[in-house]
Formats: sequence, structure tokens, C-alpha cells
Amino acid sequence: MTTPRAEGFAFRVTHTDGHARRSMLTTPNAVVELPTFMPVGTQGSVKTLTVDEVASTGAQIVLGNTYHLWLRPGPDTIAAHGGLHGFTKWPRAMLTDSGGFQAFSLSGPGPGRTSEPRKLVAPSEEGFTFTSHLDGSKHFLSPEVAVEVQGKIGADIQMQLDICPPGSSPRDVVERAVAQTTRWARRALAAPRPAKQALFGIVQGACFPDLRRAHAEELAALDDPPFDGLALGGFSVGEPIARMYETLSEVAHTLDAERPRYLMGVGTPKDLLFAIGTGVDMFDCVLPTRNARNGQALTRFGKVAIKQARYATDMLPLDPACTCACCAVGYSRAYLRHLFMSREILVLRLFSLHNLHFYGELMAGARRAIEEGRYAAFCSETLAAMEAP
Repeated sequence: MTTPRAEGFAFRVTHTDGHARRSMLTTPNAVVELPTFMPVGTQGSVKTLTVDEVASTGAQIVLGNTYHLWLRPGPDTIAAHGGLHGFTKWPRAMLTDSGGFQAFSLSGPGPGRTSEPRKLVAPSEEGFTFTSHLDGSKHFLSPEVAVEVQGKIGADIQMQLDICPPGSSPRDVVERAVAQTTRWARRALAAPRPAKQALFGIVQGACFPDLRRAHAEELAALDDPPFDGLALGGFSVGEPIARMYETLSEVAHTLDAERPRYLMGVGTPKDLLFAIGTGVDMFDCVLPTRNARNGQALTRFGKVAIKQARYATDMLPLDPACTCACCAVGYSRAYLRHLFMSREILVLRLFSLHNLHFYGELMAGARRAIEEGRYAAFCSETLAAMEAP
């Protein structure tokens, strides 16, 4: 099946294995093989790495953060460079979030008043006003403003503005968030945007499967114009992991089969493998690079917390079978621990390269397994190796 919508876009599923899907997403800047993981480039860069280094990990699409790029350096500056591709020199596909989550979570008093409690601004029907975490300035974000700002930033894919309630919210709060997200979805679709930029809708509903399914159907039915893809938002916001898994199992595979499915802000290798099995195609998360900067490497045999004393004389690389720029050179765990304990910046770069390479290999392995019709076995074998004592 092929579903072109925005100019230069197409989506085609090539293989299925249960609910897991192997597919191709064509954008104006790249053909992205799915399932895929998107490294997070919050400020227009994946922390510590050049675009060539990010590409070397197998990444085909990266995520930019609208909230941060809007506040600094500003969308007009980015647009003057030809958009985020020209600004950052990333040659492949890009996606930007709406900025709403960060505006909610980071809004509050600016620098110099950090002793005051942060006060989140409740959304109105039109949008919401938030306070910049940089200088305390006020900004208004609406569905139309989110589309306009992302249009100037110019990534291949932008996201609608949505309402993301905390994972512990009662049903009535979630129902109101779902309803308002739908109203904002209609406004986002009606707003002008560049012809070569896709727009994804965001399915809310917390861990209420019936609300999730109904919302997915509602967003999929909007067709003048339609969304180019559907995302599952509002997960990993405080709900128990087991409940998230249960909800994904009931909901993900029911999203429109002719559009890519994106699980936002999730997560661990186990989360990704589980979610692929439920029908999810795309992921993003800061975990691999954030954990790298905290001295944690993710390997086929589990986590390596490099500051542990047992690695002080360990001559092995992080993963002898890994071909990343860190392991291929043969840097020993002892050397990497020395760098980390000495606060040398090099180790943060090496760990970031390694972790993103690990995620890239995980996705490549998942794609091969789906093609071969052995995805369940691949998951079991991979997780058993990672969780072995």
C-alpha cells in the first residue's frame, strides 16, 4: 500500500510479522527504513556529535525541539539558512515536535528567580501563554502558531499541538484533553504550511484503551486535508510501565495501517522492541545520549556503568562485537573509565556514538527479523542476552 499526502511523501509497508511492520517512509530529504529510532537534537544538534557522526550510527532521521529552537535562535534565523537542514547541515530526514510539552514542563520563572516555584500555565481553548525558561519573556502557543513556527524551522515532518495530561490523571481530565486535542488537530490541519512538510496527528487517551482507540479513529477520519501520520503521545509520563505495555498492546496496531505510527518519547531498548511488536514504526528518546553523558553504555549484554571500580583494569572494549567508532578502535573499559573519572569530554562523545550505534543496530536487526518472519524469536533472544546476569 502507498499513501502519498504531503508533497514528496509516501509510505509503504513491505513486510509484516504479527503486528510488527517493515516499511519505507519517503520524505523530500530521505527514504527512511522503518522501524526506526530518531536521535534527539534538542538545540539543533545531537549533543556532543557532528552530523557525520550521527549518520555513522545508522540514524536516518533526527528530531529537533521546536520550543528550544523557537526561543533560541528563533525560527526566522533558521529560515534564513534554508531551514533546519541548512542550519545544521543534517542531510537526511528531520522531524520537529510542536513545542507544547516543553512549554508545559519548562514554563515558569526565568533566570534569577529560580527560588520561586514553577507555575504551569493552564491551556485555554485558543492556546496557552508560557514563560521562557531563558529570560522570563512571555510567549503564546496555539495550534496555528505551532504550525507556523515549525514551517519556518522546515523539518520534513511537524507535529500538531496537543494536550498531554499526566499519566495519573483521572478519566474525566483525560477525556477533556482528548477532546481539546481533536479541536486543535482540526485547526492545525487548516493552518497553512509548506507543501513539502508533513503533519502528524497525536493520539491521546492516557492508559484508557477505549479512549485511545476512539481518538485514533477520530484523527484518522480528518481528511480535508488528512494527517500524514499518527503518533501516540502521553506515554512515559508517570504511568506504570506494565500499564503502558498493556495499552500499547491493545491500541497501537489499531491505528490506521496506511500511515506511519510514531510512539513519542519512548524509551529503553526493551520498550522499543515491545512496541515494534505492537505495530509501532518510529521512536525518539533522549535516553541513549543522556545515559551516555552519565557514563552508561548500552550493549548486547546489558548496561555498563563505567564509573564502577570493577572496570578500572578491564582491558576489554565496551562490546567486542560492536563496530561503532568507540569499540572498533579497541578503547578499553579501563581507558574509558579513566576518561570519565577525569571528566574528559572525549568519553561523552564516545559513549554517545556507541549508544546511538547500538540503537541503530537494534532497529536494523528488528527490520531484518520482520522480513524473515522471526520477530518474536529476535525479541526473545535479544532481551535474554541483555538481561542475563
